Amino acid sequence: MRKLLSLILLLVLGLSLHAQQYVSTQPSNRNVVLEEFTGRNCGYCTDGHAYANQIAAAHPGRVWSVNVHYGSLSPTSYPNLNLPQINPTISNAFPHDGIPSGVVNRSTAQGQNRSQWSSLANVQLNQAAECNVGGRVVVNPVTRIATLTVEVYYTANSTVDENYLTVMMLQDSILGAQQDYGNYNPSGWLNGDYVHQHVLRDIVTPGIWGEAIAPTTQGTLITKTYEYQIPESIGSPNGVEVKIEHIHFLAFVSEKYQGTPTRPILNAGELEKVIGSNDPYYPAISSVSLLGGVTCSQTKTVNVNVSNIGTSTLTSFVLNAEFEGTTQTQQWEGSLAPFESVDMNFTITAPFGTHNMHLEITQANGAAFSGEANFPIECLEWLTVEIENDTEDLKIVLMQDKWGQQTTWEITDSDGQVLGSGGPYNTLPGSNATQVQMDYVTVPANECVKFTIYDSGENGICCNYGDGYYKIYDSGNNLLVDGDGAFGSEASHLFSIVGPGGPSTIQITTLEPQIVGDHSANFLGAVKRDDIEAAGFEYKKLVDPQVQVAVAQLNGSTFTARVDDLELNTMYSVKAYAIVYQEYVYGDEVHFHTWVEGVGELERSLKVYPNPTNDRLTVEGEMTSVQVYNTLGQCLITKQVDASSVQIDLSGLDNGIYFLRVSNNGETAVRKVTVNR
Repeated sequence: MRKLLSLILLLVLGLSLHAQQYVSTQPSNRNVVLEEFTGRNCGYCTDGHAYANQIAAAHPGRVWSVNVHYGSLSPTSYPNLNLPQINPTISNAFPHDGIPSGVVNRSTAQGQNRSQWSSLANVQLNQAAECNVGGRVVVNPVTRIATLTVEVYYTANSTVDENYLTVMMLQDSILGAQQDYGNYNPSGWLNGDYVHQHVLRDIVTPGIWGEAIAPTTQGTLITKTYEYQIPESIGSPNGVEVKIEHIHFLAFVSEKYQGTPTRPILNAGELEKVIGSNDPYYPAISSVSLLGGVTCSQTKTVNVNVSNIGTSTLTSFVLNAEFEGTTQTQQWEGSLAPFESVDMNFTITAPFGTHNMHLEITQANGAAFSGEANFPIECLEWLTVEIENDTEDLKIVLMQDKWGQQTTWEITDSDGQVLGSGGPYNTLPGSNATQVQMDYVTVPANECVKFTIYDSGENGICCNYGDGYYKIYDSGNNLLVDGDGAFGSEASHLFSIVGPGGPSTIQITTLEPQIVGDHSANFLGAVKRDDIEAAGFEYKKLVDPQVQVAVAQLNGSTFTARVDDLELNTMYSVKAYAIVYQEYVYGDEVHFHTWVEGVGELERSLKVYPNPTNDRLTVEGEMTSVQVYNTLGQCLITKQVDASSVQIDLSGLDNGIYFLRVSNNGETAVRKVTVNR
């Protein structure tokens, strides 16, 4: 019987030894978790960050620092890095005199000065660990659900029969303010902002001190699975966006509290992070961007990157892009292995301002699927600057406020190349101090350039810290931009720099469209240039803001396009455009009215004169009524007629374009009339 029990025990141990996926079964020394108590208003805490970073750098993959922000030196202004229900509990469990302070593997009952961290870490790193900790977290970038698998394997017996497993979520690369009395951590700054690293953002496991696990004897494998919804932001007020690419998960095993020392950590490990899904077919919209860099154009090309985050190969999917009431659909077919991606492009015409594009994947491998994303499309109006030479010098005058280290600016060209930049500037003494900064930037002709000013404090260069502003002048000292300092986090301005032969010298003419069918018309345009890259027409119903585009065929100095999707009895507007030096130049907007049902003798015989008119309009033809409409489709004048000629008094109308609708026994004809006094 004893031999049988031994065999059963060996089988059980054998299953335990080989069931793990991520954790090592070989004995090892302890890794280290350094919980650092810190704060943004602590001027010496950057020195603590530097100490912790040096220890981690000396032992890569074995030491992790956890920044615990709390207390009076951790303000709730942006970025608010506090966790009110977690951080005070952890820090209060380890009494300490001031910050920066910290505990190394919770091996001491009190928080220790930064000068002690290295020696305490070396003791832990050279001590045999009772267990190993490992695992994987799969993060779905669409649903923001993290599925965590954590394994603990005991290579020796723990001194107690119950341990605790804790998983923390940490976040890197959080930009924001930080007091720094001595520039202790110079590598921690970026363009005037401090880069806050390995900040404790949440605890995934139940309870602040973790979830109880047992047994804790040699040869035991414990596997835990958690599903965690990653928040969009953490902190109130002034919360910080939780960016998936900047988070990581740290797991460790500690003993239960027994007085002194306090909850010692036996071992720790960072979980492998994988962006994906456990579903077999999962096309995900991984990124959306505008192609072409800076453009002085309302025509935008939107790039959508779709990744296969499922476990099987994708062979097809359907992607819809809805913008300003119009939906474009693209079907992709091919072979997309897991974690591979493909680009898809959509061309849109964007109104000025910021508007939302809604993207939705509706099918995957022929089956119904639901995945969506929203992307803001910004189209800035541009200022045309005409110059006589091949370059232009722009003068930037900036009145900084007290916090000059928060302010930067740059000018970029259409390819995204930085032509000039400024800041960060010095911090000034006094609460309302200001100082003028001046720079010159040379920009090329026939180029679209973008000026952007940034403030990392997100409060501009004004108000409580000095009344700042920014101004931009051309080489003739003409004021182009008069910028208020109250711009928040950033402000941008576009300039079309037009030199000899540039876009502004193009004269585009939009000619009267020719109605050639119930739903068809020929659009006509003219241009006195032979070097335009392309031309076409933008048209829309007057009562509908959705703009449609018809690409034209070039024929010398004229270009034409036929459209076949017009509605009967509808007022439209159309304007011609041409592209030169990658910029769009437009002609005047022309209004027209499509045919109505019943067009016949009246349409052919109707005469309206004089047109333009300044007062009275003569209408000749067989008719029973005459109506006058404005461009919004509102009826302004109605006159019943029983004659072949009538005069219409337009003296009460403002200058502009109107439409005359003449009816006779079911027939209708429309004429455009211009009032011009």
